[in-house]
Amino acid sequence: MTNLIFHEINQKSRLSIKEVNETLKEFGLYSAQWSILFCLNQFGSMTQTELWRYLHVEAPTITRTLVKLEDHKLITRQAGKDKRERTVHLTNEAKVLIPQIKSRVDIVEKKMLASLSEVELQQLSGLLKKVGGSIEHDN
Repeated sequence: MTNLIFHEINQKSRLSIKEVNETLKEFGLYSAQWSILFCLNQFGSMTQTELWRYLHVEAPTITRTLVKLEDHKLITRQAGKDKRERTVHLTNEAKVLIPQIKSRVDIVEKKMLASLSEVELQQLSGLLKKVGGSIEHDN
């Protein structure tokens, strides 16, 4: 049963990424870039280390994605407390663009979750928060 659950999670994850990427084309972005913009919008400025830890992505991958976001003028990176630390900030351009992107992504989310009741949505959210919890606490 467990392998089937992991397979379903993987398949739905791939589908959601595909649909979000399709939606983000008009903005010249991909889901990985949107994930970073979403985090910065939700939590405020973060260090690169905080971003890769939160998103469970390797540091070099985050760095490459941040360079692309800088090229799009959606983020800036500034030196942190020491030479190695860099803090990532949203630009004003990003702050204007994010509500537009969010509204498009919300449409995808609503379509993907349309067959679930409000109670099922709450259950799904709660269960997904539990998945991997013991692994995250070990790190």
